[in-house]
Amino acid sequence: MKVFDNKHVWFVTGSQTLYGPKVLEQVAQDSAQIVSSFNQTDAISVPMVDKGTVKSPDEILQVCRAANNDPACIGLVLWMHTFSPAKMWIAGLSQLNKPFLHLHTQFNAALPWDSIDMNYMNTHQSAHGCREFGFIGTRLDLDRKVVVGHWQNPNVHQEIDAWCRAAIGIDAGQNLKVARFGDNMRQVAVTEGNKVSAQIQFGYEVNAYGLGELSEVVQSVSDADVARLLDEYASTYDMSPQLLSDPALLKLMQHEARLEMGMERFLTDVGAHAFTNTFENLTGLDSLPGLATQRLMAKGFGYGGEGDWKTSAMVHIMKQMGKGRQGGTSFMEDYTYNFGATDQVLGAHMLEVCPSIAAAKPKLEVHLHTIGLRCDVPRLLFSGREGPAVNVSVIDLGNRFRMVVNRVNTVAPPQSMPHLPVAHALWEPMPNLQVAAASWIHAGAAHHSAYSQQVSVDTLADYADILGMEMVVIDEHTETRTFKHELKTNSVYYRLTSGV
Repeated sequence: MKVFDNKHVWFVTGSQTLYGPKVLEQVAQDSAQIVSSFNQTDAISVPMVDKGTVKSPDEILQVCRAANNDPACIGLVLWMHTFSPAKMWIAGLSQLNKPFLHLHTQFNAALPWDSIDMNYMNTHQSAHGCREFGFIGTRLDLDRKVVVGHWQNPNVHQEIDAWCRAAIGIDAGQNLKVARFGDNMRQVAVTEGNKVSAQIQFGYEVNAYGLGELSEVVQSVSDADVARLLDEYASTYDMSPQLLSDPALLKLMQHEARLEMGMERFLTDVGAHAFTNTFENLTGLDSLPGLATQRLMAKGFGYGGEGDWKTSAMVHIMKQMGKGRQGGTSFMEDYTYNFGATDQVLGAHMLEVCPSIAAAKPKLEVHLHTIGLRCDVPRLLFSGREGPAVNVSVIDLGNRFRMVVNRVNTVAPPQSMPHLPVAHALWEPMPNLQVAAASWIHAGAAHHSAYSQQVSVDTLADYADILGMEMVVIDEHTETRTFKHELKTNSVYYRLTSGV
Protein backbone atom coordinates (compact mmCIF):
# COMPACT_ATOMS: atom_id res chain seq x y z
CA MET A 1 0.00 0.00 0.00
CA LYS A 2 1.25 3.48 -0.87
CA VAL A 3 1.68 6.22 1.74
CA PHE A 4 -0.96 8.35 0.00
CA ASP A 5 -3.41 5.64 -0.97
CA ASN A 6 -6.37 8.07 -1.07
CA LYS A 7 -4.80 10.14 -3.86
CA HIS A 8 -3.32 9.22 -7.22
CA VAL A 9 -1.36 10.49 -10.21
CA TRP A 10 -2.48 9.90 -13.78
CA PHE A 11 0.10 8.45 -16.16
CA VAL A 12 -0.61 9.56 -19.73
CA THR A 13 1.41 8.49 -22.77
CA GLY A 14 1.62 10.55 -25.93
CA SER A 15 1.77 9.13 -29.45
CA GLN A 16 -0.10 9.47 -32.77
CA THR A 17 -2.13 7.31 -35.16
CA LEU A 18 0.57 7.55 -37.84
CA TYR A 19 2.36 4.50 -36.44
CA GLY A 20 -0.51 2.06 -36.91
CA PRO A 21 -2.18 -0.40 -34.51
CA LYS A 22 0.82 -2.70 -33.96
CA VAL A 23 3.13 0.03 -32.71
CA LEU A 24 0.36 1.60 -30.62
CA GLU A 25 -0.32 -1.76 -29.02
CA GLN A 26 3.36 -1.97 -28.05
CA VAL A 27 3.22 1.59 -26.70
CA ALA A 28 0.25 0.69 -24.51
CA GLN A 29 1.94 -2.46 -23.18
CA ASP A 30 5.15 -0.60 -22.36
CA SER A 31 3.26 2.17 -20.56
CA ALA A 32 1.27 -0.33 -18.52
CA GLN A 33 4.50 -2.05 -17.45
CA ILE A 34 6.05 1.24 -16.34
CA VAL A 35 2.97 2.14 -14.28
CA SER A 36 2.93 -1.33 -12.73
CA SER A 37 6.59 -0.97 -11.79
CA PHE A 38 6.04 2.46 -10.26
CA ASN A 39 3.15 1.09 -8.21
CA GLN A 40 5.27 -1.78 -6.90
CA THR A 41 8.15 0.34 -5.61
CA ASP A 42 8.03 1.90 -2.15
CA ALA A 43 10.23 4.74 -3.43
CA ILE A 44 7.21 6.44 -5.02
CA SER A 45 4.65 7.33 -2.37
CA VAL A 46 1.58 8.02 -4.55
CA PRO A 47 -0.16 5.34 -6.66
CA MET A 48 -0.34 5.89 -10.41
CA VAL A 49 -3.27 5.20 -12.72
CA ASP A 50 -2.59 4.23 -16.33
CA LYS A 51 -4.82 6.48 -18.44
CA GLY A 52 -3.69 5.00 -21.73
CA THR A 53 -2.28 6.55 -24.89
CA VAL A 54 -3.53 9.84 -26.29
CA LYS A 55 -3.21 10.21 -30.07
CA SER A 56 -5.22 13.27 -31.07
CA PRO A 57 -6.13 16.77 -29.85
CA ASP A 58 -9.58 15.58 -28.80
CA GLU A 59 -8.22 12.68 -26.73
CA ILE A 60 -5.69 14.98 -25.05
CA LEU A 61 -8.33 17.59 -24.26
CA GLN A 62 -10.64 14.92 -22.88
CA VAL A 63 -8.04 13.45 -20.53
CA CYS A 64 -6.97 16.89 -19.27
CA ARG A 65 -10.58 17.88 -18.54
CA ALA A 66 -11.19 14.56 -16.81
CA ALA A 67 -8.11 15.08 -14.61
CA ASN A 68 -9.37 18.54 -13.65
CA ASN A 69 -12.63 17.01 -12.46
CA ASP A 70 -11.16 14.15 -10.44
CA PRO A 71 -10.62 15.36 -6.84
CA ALA A 72 -8.40 12.35 -6.10
CA CYS A 73 -6.04 13.20 -8.98
CA ILE A 74 -3.22 15.41 -7.71
CA GLY A 75 -1.37 15.64 -11.02
CA LEU A 76 -0.22 13.91 -14.19
CA VAL A 77 2.95 12.24 -15.43
CA LEU A 78 3.21 12.80 -19.19
CA TRP A 79 5.53 10.67 -21.34
CA MET A 80 6.05 10.73 -25.10
CA HIS A 81 6.82 7.12 -26.02
CA THR A 82 6.96 8.07 -29.69
CA PHE A 83 6.70 11.36 -31.51
CA SER A 84 3.52 13.21 -30.50
CA PRO A 85 3.10 16.41 -32.54
CA ALA A 86 2.85 19.10 -29.90
CA LYS A 87 0.17 21.26 -31.50
CA MET A 88 -2.15 18.43 -30.45
CA TRP A 89 -1.39 19.31 -26.81
CA ILE A 90 -2.20 23.03 -26.92
CA ALA A 91 -5.90 22.84 -26.09
CA GLY A 92 -5.48 20.24 -23.36
CA LEU A 93 -2.51 21.85 -21.61
CA SER A 94 -4.16 25.27 -21.84
CA GLN A 95 -7.13 23.96 -19.85
CA LEU A 96 -5.23 21.66 -17.47
CA ASN A 97 -5.32 23.02 -13.92
CA LYS A 98 -3.46 20.14 -12.27
CA PRO A 99 0.35 20.07 -12.07
CA PHE A 100 2.20 17.78 -14.43
CA LEU A 101 5.58 16.12 -14.56
CA HIS A 102 7.27 15.54 -17.90
CA LEU A 103 9.00 12.15 -17.77
CA HIS A 104 11.80 11.97 -20.34
CA THR A 105 12.58 8.27 -20.52
CA GLN A 106 12.41 5.38 -22.96
CA PHE A 107 11.17 1.89 -22.37
CA ASN A 108 14.40 -0.01 -23.08
CA ALA A 109 17.52 1.08 -21.28
CA ALA A 110 20.09 -0.25 -23.77
CA LEU A 111 20.05 -0.29 -27.54
CA PRO A 112 19.83 -3.75 -29.20
CA TRP A 113 22.97 -3.19 -31.25
CA ASP A 114 22.79 -6.39 -33.27
CA SER A 115 19.10 -6.09 -34.22
CA ILE A 116 18.23 -2.40 -34.20
CA ASP A 117 16.29 -1.32 -37.28
CA MET A 118 14.00 1.51 -38.33
CA ASN A 119 10.99 -0.16 -36.77
CA TYR A 120 12.78 -0.03 -33.41
CA MET A 121 13.79 3.59 -34.03
CA ASN A 122 10.22 4.63 -34.87
CA THR A 123 8.74 2.83 -31.86
CA HIS A 124 11.24 4.26 -29.35
CA GLN A 125 11.31 7.96 -30.22
CA SER A 126 11.27 9.52 -26.77
CA ALA A 127 14.60 11.19 -27.45
CA HIS A 128 13.00 13.63 -29.85
CA GLY A 129 9.31 13.12 -29.06
CA CYS A 130 9.89 14.61 -25.60
CA ARG A 131 11.80 17.52 -27.10
CA GLU A 132 8.82 18.36 -29.28
CA PHE A 133 6.60 18.16 -26.21
CA GLY A 134 9.06 20.24 -24.21
CA PHE A 135 8.81 23.06 -26.72
CA ILE A 136 5.08 23.46 -26.34
CA GLY A 137 5.38 23.51 -22.56
CA THR A 138 7.89 26.34 -22.82
CA ARG A 139 5.88 28.11 -25.53
CA LEU A 140 2.82 28.02 -23.27
CA ASP A 141 5.00 29.23 -20.37
CA LEU A 142 3.97 26.31 -18.16
CA ASP A 143 5.83 25.52 -14.94
CA ARG A 144 6.50 21.80 -14.82
CA LYS A 145 9.10 19.34 -13.63
CA VAL A 146 11.24 17.46 -16.15
CA VAL A 147 12.72 14.16 -14.96
CA VAL A 148 15.33 12.55 -17.20
CA GLY A 149 16.58 8.97 -16.97
CA HIS A 150 15.52 5.38 -17.35
CA TRP A 151 12.28 4.59 -15.57
CA GLN A 152 13.91 1.80 -13.51
CA ASN A 153 16.64 4.09 -12.17
CA PRO A 154 16.28 4.74 -8.39
CA ASN A 155 17.27 8.38 -8.93
CA VAL A 156 14.32 8.76 -11.28
CA HIS A 157 12.04 7.27 -8.63
CA GLN A 158 13.42 9.73 -6.08
CA GLU A 159 12.77 12.72 -8.34
CA ILE A 160 9.26 11.53 -9.16
CA ASP A 161 8.47 11.07 -5.48
CA ALA A 162 9.78 14.54 -4.62
CA TRP A 163 7.36 15.96 -7.19
CA CYS A 164 4.50 13.73 -6.02
CA ARG A 165 4.95 15.03 -2.48
CA ALA A 166 4.93 18.60 -3.79
CA ALA A 167 1.67 17.86 -5.60
CA ILE A 168 0.31 16.47 -2.33
CA GLY A 169 1.24 19.80 -0.74
CA ILE A 170 -0.58 21.70 -3.48
CA ASP A 171 -3.66 19.54 -2.95
CA ALA A 172 -3.43 20.02 0.83
CA GLY A 173 -3.27 23.78 0.43
CA GLN A 174 -6.26 23.86 -1.91
CA ASN A 175 -8.33 21.98 0.68
CA LEU A 176 -7.06 23.82 3.77
CA LYS A 177 -8.82 26.19 6.14
CA VAL A 178 -6.85 28.09 8.77
CA ALA A 179 -8.73 29.16 11.91
CA ARG A 180 -7.51 32.30 13.68
CA PHE A 181 -8.31 32.59 17.41
CA GLY A 182 -7.55 36.20 18.16
CA ASP A 183 -5.67 38.56 15.87
CA ASN A 184 -1.98 38.91 15.09
CA MET A 185 0.34 40.04 17.86
CA ARG A 186 0.14 43.82 18.02
CA GLN A 187 2.74 45.84 16.12
CA VAL A 188 4.41 42.77 14.56
CA ALA A 189 4.97 43.19 10.81
CA VAL A 190 6.10 39.92 9.28
CA THR A 191 3.16 37.81 10.48
CA GLU A 192 0.74 40.08 8.63
CA GLY A 193 -0.20 39.52 4.99
CA ASN A 194 -2.91 39.59 2.36
CA LYS A 195 -5.25 36.68 2.98
CA VAL A 196 -7.04 37.15 -0.34
CA SER A 197 -3.76 36.97 -2.25
CA ALA A 198 -2.83 33.86 -0.28
CA GLN A 199 -6.10 32.14 -1.14
CA ILE A 200 -5.70 33.02 -4.82
CA GLN A 201 -2.17 31.59 -4.99
CA PHE A 202 -2.17 28.79 -2.41
CA GLY A 203 -5.84 27.87 -2.23
CA TYR A 204 -6.29 27.94 1.54
CA GLU A 205 -8.85 30.02 3.42
CA VAL A 206 -7.96 32.03 6.51
CA ASN A 207 -10.95 32.73 8.77
CA ALA A 208 -11.24 34.40 12.17
CA TYR A 209 -13.30 33.00 15.06
CA GLY A 210 -14.13 34.64 18.36
CA LEU A 211 -12.59 33.33 21.54
CA GLY A 212 -16.07 33.09 22.98
CA GLU A 213 -17.05 30.55 20.31
CA LEU A 214 -14.04 28.41 21.12
CA SER A 215 -14.50 28.78 24.88
CA GLU A 216 -18.04 27.41 24.68
CA VAL A 217 -16.85 24.26 22.94
CA VAL A 218 -13.95 23.84 25.39
CA GLN A 219 -16.26 24.09 28.38
CA SER A 220 -18.65 21.54 26.88
CA VAL A 221 -16.05 18.74 27.01
CA SER A 222 -17.23 16.13 29.51
CA ASP A 223 -15.34 15.04 32.62
CA ALA A 224 -15.35 11.46 31.29
CA ASP A 225 -13.63 12.54 28.06
CA VAL A 226 -11.08 14.49 30.06
CA ALA A 227 -10.35 11.46 32.25
CA ARG A 228 -9.76 9.27 29.20
CA LEU A 229 -7.34 11.81 27.75
CA LEU A 230 -5.43 12.03 31.03
CA ASP A 231 -4.97 8.26 30.91
CA GLU A 232 -3.57 8.65 27.39
CA TYR A 233 -1.10 11.29 28.61
CA ALA A 234 0.11 8.94 31.37
CA SER A 235 0.68 6.05 28.96
CA THR A 236 2.32 8.16 26.23
CA TYR A 237 4.76 10.46 28.00
CA ASP A 238 7.31 10.42 30.76
CA MET A 239 5.45 12.20 33.58
CA SER A 240 5.36 12.31 37.35
CA PRO A 241 2.38 10.54 38.99
CA GLN A 242 2.04 13.70 41.07
CA LEU A 243 0.55 15.48 38.05
CA LEU A 244 -2.56 13.34 38.43
CA SER A 245 -2.58 12.97 42.22
CA ASP A 246 -1.89 16.48 43.49
CA PRO A 247 -5.25 18.38 43.41
CA ALA A 248 -3.78 21.65 42.11
CA LEU A 249 -1.71 19.95 39.40
CA LEU A 250 -4.58 17.68 38.45
CA LYS A 251 -6.78 20.72 37.89
CA LEU A 252 -4.19 22.15 35.49
CA MET A 253 -3.95 18.86 33.62
CA GLN A 254 -7.73 18.61 33.34
CA HIS A 255 -7.87 22.14 32.00
CA GLU A 256 -5.24 21.35 29.35
CA ALA A 257 -7.01 18.15 28.31
CA ARG A 258 -10.26 20.09 27.99
CA LEU A 259 -8.45 22.66 25.82
CA GLU A 260 -7.08 19.96 23.54
CA MET A 261 -10.39 18.19 23.03
CA GLY A 262 -12.32 21.44 22.68
CA MET A 263 -9.94 22.91 20.11
CA GLU A 264 -9.87 19.71 18.09
CA ARG A 265 -13.66 19.50 18.06
CA PHE A 266 -13.98 23.14 17.07
CA LEU A 267 -11.41 22.82 14.26
CA THR A 268 -13.01 19.62 13.00
CA ASP A 269 -16.48 21.17 13.04
CA VAL A 270 -15.39 24.16 10.93
CA GLY A 271 -13.24 22.00 8.64
CA ALA A 272 -9.94 23.62 9.64
CA HIS A 273 -6.62 21.74 9.66
CA ALA A 274 -4.49 24.65 10.89
CA PHE A 275 -4.90 27.37 13.49
CA THR A 276 -3.30 30.33 15.20
CA ASN A 277 -3.65 32.03 18.55
CA THR A 278 -1.90 34.76 20.48
CA PHE A 279 -1.03 35.21 24.14
CA GLU A 280 -2.40 38.77 23.89
CA ASN A 281 -5.97 37.53 23.37
CA LEU A 282 -7.09 34.55 25.46
CA THR A 283 -10.48 35.71 26.73
CA GLY A 284 -12.31 32.74 28.22
CA LEU A 285 -9.42 30.26 27.98
CA ASP A 286 -7.56 31.15 31.21
CA SER A 287 -4.18 30.19 29.71
CA LEU A 288 -2.29 29.80 26.44
CA PRO A 289 -2.65 26.15 25.30
CA GLY A 290 0.69 24.34 25.59
CA LEU A 291 0.44 20.56 25.61
CA ALA A 292 -2.86 20.89 23.75
CA THR A 293 -1.24 22.73 20.83
CA GLN A 294 1.73 20.37 20.75
CA ARG A 295 -0.52 17.33 20.53
CA LEU A 296 -2.73 18.88 17.84
CA MET A 297 0.37 19.50 15.75
CA ALA A 298 1.42 15.89 16.28
CA LYS A 299 -1.98 14.89 14.85
CA GLY A 300 -1.28 16.87 11.67
CA PHE A 301 -2.74 20.29 12.44
CA GLY A 302 -0.71 23.29 11.41
CA TYR A 303 0.04 25.95 14.01
CA GLY A 304 1.37 29.48 14.04
CA GLY A 305 2.02 31.56 17.13
CA GLU A 306 0.97 35.18 17.54
CA GLY A 307 -1.51 34.92 14.68
CA ASP A 308 1.06 33.76 12.11
CA TRP A 309 -1.36 32.16 9.67
CA LYS A 310 1.18 31.81 6.82
CA THR A 311 3.46 29.63 8.96
CA SER A 312 0.50 27.72 10.35
CA ALA A 313 -0.62 26.82 6.83
CA MET A 314 2.91 25.86 5.81
CA VAL A 315 3.34 23.59 8.85
CA HIS A 316 0.23 21.63 7.87
CA ILE A 317 1.18 21.51 4.18
CA MET A 318 4.70 20.28 4.98
CA LYS A 319 3.32 17.68 7.38
CA GLN A 320 1.29 16.33 4.48
CA MET A 321 4.27 16.44 2.13
CA GLY A 322 6.42 14.53 4.60
CA LYS A 323 3.89 11.86 5.51
CA GLY A 324 5.49 8.41 5.80
CA ARG A 325 9.03 9.70 6.17
CA GLN A 326 11.11 9.57 9.33
CA GLY A 327 11.20 12.64 11.51
CA GLY A 328 8.63 15.34 11.90
CA THR A 329 7.59 18.90 11.13
CA SER A 330 6.96 21.66 13.65
CA PHE A 331 6.26 25.32 14.17
CA MET A 332 9.59 26.84 15.19
CA GLU A 333 11.29 30.10 16.08
CA ASP A 334 14.94 31.17 16.01
CA TYR A 335 15.21 31.99 19.70
CA THR A 336 18.83 32.50 20.76
CA TYR A 337 22.40 31.85 19.59
CA ASN A 338 25.39 29.88 20.81
CA PHE A 339 28.51 31.57 19.45
CA GLY A 340 31.58 29.37 19.59
CA ALA A 341 33.85 27.22 17.43
CA THR A 342 30.74 26.46 15.36
CA ASP A 343 27.97 29.01 15.75
CA GLN A 344 24.60 27.47 16.54
CA VAL A 345 20.92 28.41 16.82
CA LEU A 346 18.71 27.26 19.67
CA GLY A 347 15.23 27.05 18.22
CA ALA A 348 12.17 26.90 20.45
CA HIS A 349 8.98 28.76 21.26
CA MET A 350 7.13 29.74 24.39
CA LEU A 351 5.29 26.40 24.51
CA GLU A 352 4.45 25.12 21.05
CA VAL A 353 7.01 22.77 19.49
CA CYS A 354 5.67 19.57 17.94
CA PRO A 355 6.79 16.28 19.55
CA SER A 356 7.07 14.69 16.10
CA ILE A 357 10.64 16.08 15.99
CA ALA A 358 11.65 14.71 19.42
CA ALA A 359 14.86 12.71 19.80
CA ALA A 360 13.47 10.72 22.74
CA LYS A 361 10.26 10.16 24.65
CA PRO A 362 8.99 13.60 25.70
CA LYS A 363 8.58 14.56 29.32
CA LEU A 364 5.29 16.09 30.42
CA GLU A 365 5.83 18.79 33.02
CA VAL A 366 4.10 21.88 34.37
CA HIS A 367 5.96 25.19 34.41
CA LEU A 368 5.17 28.86 34.80
CA HIS A 369 4.32 30.68 31.60
CA THR A 370 5.53 34.26 31.93
CA ILE A 371 4.38 36.02 28.73
CA GLY A 372 0.80 37.21 28.49
CA LEU A 373 -1.22 35.46 31.20
CA ARG A 374 1.20 34.52 33.99
CA CYS A 375 0.15 30.99 34.97
CA ASP A 376 1.30 27.38 35.15
CA VAL A 377 0.88 25.48 31.88
CA PRO A 378 1.51 21.77 31.10
CA ARG A 379 3.87 21.20 28.19
CA LEU A 380 6.08 18.55 26.60
CA LEU A 381 9.84 18.92 26.99
CA PHE A 382 12.39 17.37 24.61
CA SER A 383 15.32 18.07 22.31
CA GLY A 384 15.02 17.75 18.57
CA ARG A 385 16.34 14.69 16.78
CA GLU A 386 19.84 15.01 15.29
CA GLY A 387 20.28 15.16 11.54
CA PRO A 388 19.52 17.30 8.49
CA ALA A 389 16.45 19.54 8.44
CA VAL A 390 15.09 22.64 6.77
CA ASN A 391 13.66 25.90 8.06
CA VAL A 392 11.02 27.43 5.78
CA SER A 393 9.53 30.92 5.93
CA VAL A 394 6.81 32.23 3.61
CA ILE A 395 6.51 36.02 3.59
CA ASP A 396 4.26 38.54 1.87
CA LEU A 397 6.26 41.18 -0.02
CA GLY A 398 3.21 43.08 -1.21
CA ASN A 399 3.42 42.19 -4.89
CA ARG A 400 4.26 38.51 -4.31
CA PHE A 401 4.97 35.80 -1.77
CA ARG A 402 8.53 34.57 -1.25
CA MET A 403 9.57 31.27 0.29
CA VAL A 404 12.94 31.23 2.03
CA VAL A 405 14.54 27.86 2.78
CA ASN A 406 17.61 27.27 4.93
CA ARG A 407 19.20 23.85 5.16
CA VAL A 408 20.39 23.12 8.69
CA ASN A 409 22.02 20.28 10.61
CA THR A 410 20.41 19.57 13.97
CA VAL A 411 22.80 18.46 16.72
CA ALA A 412 22.52 17.26 20.29
CA PRO A 413 23.00 19.98 22.91
CA PRO A 414 26.47 19.64 24.46
CA GLN A 415 25.01 19.95 27.96
CA SER A 416 21.67 19.46 29.65
CA MET A 417 19.48 22.52 30.17
CA PRO A 418 17.64 21.69 33.40
CA HIS A 419 16.14 25.15 33.78
CA LEU A 420 14.80 25.53 30.22
CA PRO A 421 11.05 24.79 30.43
CA VAL A 422 10.36 24.46 26.69
CA ALA A 423 10.98 21.94 23.92
CA HIS A 424 13.80 22.92 21.59
CA ALA A 425 16.14 22.00 18.74
CA LEU A 426 19.77 23.02 18.39
CA TRP A 427 21.02 23.41 14.83
CA GLU A 428 23.93 24.62 12.76
CA PRO A 429 22.65 26.52 9.72
CA MET A 430 24.34 26.02 6.36
CA PRO A 431 26.78 27.22 5.27
CA ASN A 432 27.35 28.86 8.65
CA LEU A 433 25.47 31.21 10.93
CA GLN A 434 27.17 34.34 9.60
CA VAL A 435 26.10 33.76 5.99
CA ALA A 436 22.81 32.04 6.77
CA ALA A 437 21.50 34.69 9.17
CA ALA A 438 22.60 37.57 6.94
CA SER A 439 20.96 35.96 3.91
CA TRP A 440 17.78 35.15 5.86
CA ILE A 441 17.57 38.78 6.97
CA HIS A 442 18.30 40.18 3.48
CA ALA A 443 15.49 37.96 2.15
CA GLY A 444 13.09 39.36 4.74
CA ALA A 445 12.27 35.94 6.19
CA ALA A 446 10.41 35.74 9.49
CA HIS A 447 11.54 34.83 12.99
CA HIS A 448 8.95 32.02 12.79
CA SER A 449 9.43 29.04 10.49
CA ALA A 450 8.17 25.64 9.54
CA TYR A 451 10.97 23.31 10.65
CA SER A 452 11.05 19.88 9.04
CA GLN A 453 13.15 16.75 9.11
CA GLN A 454 10.85 15.12 6.52
CA VAL A 455 10.63 17.46 3.54
CA SER A 456 13.45 17.83 1.01
CA VAL A 457 14.58 21.00 -0.72
CA ASP A 458 13.68 19.33 -4.03
CA THR A 459 10.08 18.85 -2.93
CA LEU A 460 9.89 22.47 -1.75
CA ALA A 461 11.33 23.64 -5.08
CA ASP A 462 8.75 21.60 -6.99
CA TYR A 463 6.01 23.04 -4.77
CA ALA A 464 7.17 26.61 -5.45
CA ASP A 465 7.46 25.95 -9.19
CA ILE A 466 3.91 24.58 -9.40
CA LEU A 467 2.63 27.70 -7.62
CA GLY A 468 4.81 30.10 -9.58
CA MET A 469 6.16 31.37 -6.26
CA GLU A 470 9.59 32.84 -5.68
CA MET A 471 11.88 30.55 -3.69
CA VAL A 472 15.41 31.20 -2.49
CA VAL A 473 17.62 28.60 -0.82
CA ILE A 474 20.35 29.15 1.75
CA ASP A 475 22.61 26.10 1.79
CA GLU A 476 26.24 25.00 1.76
CA HIS A 477 26.82 26.85 -1.52
CA THR A 478 25.44 30.23 -0.45
CA GLU A 479 27.61 33.34 -0.52
CA THR A 480 26.06 36.55 0.78
CA ARG A 481 26.94 38.87 -2.10
CA THR A 482 25.71 36.40 -4.70
CA PHE A 483 22.56 35.78 -2.68
CA LYS A 484 21.77 39.51 -2.53
CA HIS A 485 22.22 39.69 -6.30
CA GLU A 486 19.77 36.78 -6.71
CA LEU A 487 17.20 38.67 -4.63
CA LYS A 488 17.57 41.77 -6.82
CA THR A 489 17.32 39.74 -10.01
CA ASN A 490 14.22 37.97 -8.70
CA SER A 491 12.65 41.30 -7.82
CA VAL A 492 12.99 42.51 -11.40
CA TYR A 493 11.66 39.23 -12.81
CA TYR A 494 8.58 39.07 -10.62
CA ARG A 495 7.75 42.74 -11.14
CA LEU A 496 7.90 42.27 -14.89
CA THR A 497 5.88 39.03 -14.88
CA SER A 498 3.23 40.55 -12.61
CA GLY A 499 2.74 43.43 -15.00
CA VAL A 500 3.53 46.00 -12.34
